[in-house]
Amino acid sequence: MASSSSSFLTFQTKTLIPITSTYTFHNSQTTNLRFNLITKSSPLRLFTLPSSSSTYKSTHRRFKPVNLFTGLVEEIGTVKQLGVSSNGGFDLKVNAKTVLDGVNLGDSIAVNGTCLTVTEFDLKASDFTVGLAPETLRKTSLIELQPGSLVNLERAVTPVSRMGGHFVQGHVDGTGVIVNMDFEGDSLWVKVRVDKDLLKYVVSKGFIAVDGTSLTVVDVFDDECCFNFMLVAYTQQKIVIPTKKVGQKVNLEVDILGKYVERLLSSGFVQSIASKS
Repeated sequence: MASSSSSFLTFQTKTLIPITSTYTFHNSQTTNLRFNLITKSSPLRLFTLPSSSSTYKSTHRRFKPVNLFTGLVEEIGTVKQLGVSSNGGFDLKVNAKTVLDGVNLGDSIAVNGTCLTVTEFDLKASDFTVGLAPETLRKTSLIELQPGSLVNLERAVTPVSRMGGHFVQGHVDGTGVIVNMDFEGDSLWVKVRVDKDLLKYVVSKGFIAVDGTSLTVVDVFDDECCFNFMLVAYTQQKIVIPTKKVGQKVNLEVDILGKYVERLLSSGFVQSIASKS
C-alpha cells in the first residue's frame, strides 16, 4: 500500500469487561475470541486507513467465491506488463478504467475470458494486476500476450446485473486457432479450428465464449474440426477478436450445460431414473 499518514478518530464509549469465547474456523483450528461488555464511559481511539492512498496490494490469500460472467465485454484493456513477479509467480498488469470502478483486492475480472483474481490495483495509474498460475498459462492463450496487447475485460456479475449474454464461468476449456476472417458487408465472419474433444460441445445456434465474448455459433464443420460465427459492426468495435490475425489463438469456453448433460448420461444417472419410473 502506498505510504501516507494514518489517522485516529476518538469516540466516547464505555469501560470494557473482557469475556472469552471460542470459535472453530473451517480449517478446524479453534481460536479463543475476546469480547468486551460495556459498563461505563472511557475514551476509545479507532484506527482508520489513510484516505489518500490509491494503490493497494494483497499480502495474503483470501477466500475466492464462485464467480459468474455474462460474456458481454465491458471494455478493452491494454497489457502494461507481463512476466515473473518478485515472489516467483507470473503477473499480468493491465491498464483499464471501467472495471476499476468499485474494485477491491480479491475481486474477479475476466481477461480474454479467463477468470483472474485482482492482487493489486492503482487507481491513479488506472491499472490492476492479476496472478497467472502455470495451469492457466498452459490452458489459455494469455502466454502469447505482450506489452501493448489488447484484452477483453469483464467484471463478475452482481445479484442486480442484467444477464444479457449467457452463463460464462471464466474457466477456459482450451484454445482454438483462427483459420479464416472474411467480411460480408460490414459484418465479419470468423472461422476457428478446435480439437475434436472440444468441438463435440459446440452446436449450431448454441452459445460459446470466444476470448470471453458471448457469441452464437453459426455452423459447425465436423470434417474440418471448425466452427464459425459472425460479428456485427458494433460488436467489432467493442472486442479484441477483429484485431487478431489468421493463425492466432483464441480462448474458448463451451456452454457448461452440454458438459453436465454428457456427465449425467455417461454416469448412468438417466438410466437409473428411467428404471424407477
